Amino acid sequence: MLDITVRTEDRKRRLRPSADGLAALVYRIGGMGDHFLILQRVPDLPDVYAQVWREGGGEYQLEYRDGCPTRHFQTKAGGAARVAAALAGWARGEDGWDAGFEWRLLDFPPTPVVPELPDAVREELEGRVRQLLRCGYDDRGQLAEAAEEYLVSGDDRPVSREQAEALVDRLWLERVAESAGWEGVTDPERLTAAFAGLERAGIVAREHFTCCRTCGTAEIGAEEGADEARGFVYFHRQCTETAADGGPLHLLYGGFDGTTDTTAAVGAEVAEALRCQGLAVEWDGDPQAAILVTGLNWRRRLVG
Repeated sequence: MLDITVRTEDRKRRLRPSADGLAALVYRIGGMGDHFLILQRVPDLPDVYAQVWREGGGEYQLEYRDGCPTRHFQTKAGGAARVAAALAGWARGEDGWDAGFEWRLLDFPPTPVVPELPDAVREELEGRVRQLLRCGYDDRGQLAEAAEEYLVSGDDRPVSREQAEALVDRLWLERVAESAGWEGVTDPERLTAAFAGLERAGIVAREHFTCCRTCGTAEIGAEEGADEARGFVYFHRQCTETAADGGPLHLLYGGFDGTTDTTAAVGAEVAEALRCQGLAVEWDGDPQAAILVTGLNWRRRLVG
């Protein structure tokens, strides 16, 4: 697997594709609504990406940015195999991945100076962004949007989009540096593994799903695979924040047939899947009670 995300024109995201999977996407692009790929590292780093564009059966336009707008390069390449190999090399960080192309440095306007936020605004906003970073599910764009909107009151918008992006990028890089010291499998990764197993077993399992229980319960039945699934389990964003702040994680679950017996059976299956991943579970078998995952060290690695 390549340690990247790949975004396509239809707004879909592929996380850690294989080299063959990336090559298939490169060969595919060119048609209506499917002209480009954008590659970002995992975790995403500001102003570091590669991208490729193709119109119809024409040449590929390959670009990469290396840390700032003044290091943005472009070239043309005729063959999909060559482009796919170069992008795989970029994804792996291989020396010389860009050799053999005639690169042109693009001229971008200087980045405008972003005004500093007042101390009180910055401190309050940093607290909220750091909480969302601990949760670990939002990408930089989602965090910037949340930061821009957080302190809005009526017509008063104390934080511009540019200020939000600058603050998010600074705190994002702090969190990336912190997580570089984490070793082994983290508790959120164990949770993800348990949910993946439940999906394979016919239970729709969603992390950080919707804003609250009301919305989650209303929307889980429309998720992919729900028509053929026996039941569901999820936790919503407020649950994530509680766990990221050191509390237990509340899991909500049920059977799609609405019966107590199916709900209890799904709950038992969820609890067993979590325990098999080494997570501590509190649940007495009552189908009306949430399943609690306790003792979590919530260290979720950022993706972006």
